[in-house]
Amino acid sequence: MTAKILVASAVTAAVALGTIAPVEKAEAARDKKEKCYGIAKAGKNDCGTPSHPCAGQATKDNDSEEWIYLPKGACSKITGGRTK
Repeated sequence: MTAKILVASAVTAAVALGTIAPVEKAEAARDKKEKCYGIAKAGKNDCGTPSHPCAGQATKDNDSEEWIYLPKGACSKITGGRTK
């Protein structure tokens, strides 16, 4: 019975480690990006706004509330792009 518990613990630990690494990578990738407002095309926004809850629901190009993720520093190089 002890061997079964040991094996089950090892499997559980391996599964847990496999799920932690992708979360850390996603957080690191997000730290290298910024929200850029005012440049998203209709239907191409990355997330919700006060007007709607989800990505891909922008109804017009370059809406000042709509945003997309860009590498940090890139937004300021685009005409009309702003980070706030």
